[in-house]
Amino acid sequence: MRELSLQLSLLDHQVSGRLELKDVDVDCLDLVNRYGPLSPSALAKRAGLHPATLTGILDRLERGGWVARERDPSDRRAVLVRALRERNAELLGLYAGMNASLEEICAGYGAAELEVVADFLHRTARAGRVATEELAGG
Repeated sequence: MRELSLQLSLLDHQVSGRLELKDVDVDCLDLVNRYGPLSPSALAKRAGLHPATLTGILDRLERGGWVARERDPSDRRAVLVRALRERNAELLGLYAGMNASLEEICAGYGAAELEVVADFLHRTARAGRVATEELAGG
């Protein structure tokens, strides 16, 4: 697991460098793409970041055309961060090599085996999320 984590971190670092972003910027963009639109405070909590740190990240992502900060239609005083999908192809293109490798790897397994692998990955991700929340204090 440590080797996988390390290799994925190194891949993410290469991707962020190509996009002229910081690694944490790409992490936050991924969170917005997966769970958004999110309020900045909800994003900060999910990312385990201080809200002031998140402001700089959102500024960079907004300048780069990756996200937009918009008024929440249900509460005009609140702001939501929304991913701008126009640049997703660029991001996906940088992960194309890894995605192709994963497809090739998965093709070597049967449906029942893939279910076990998927269950393991979901449970491991959940354990990581819990550990992160505990370290972040909340």
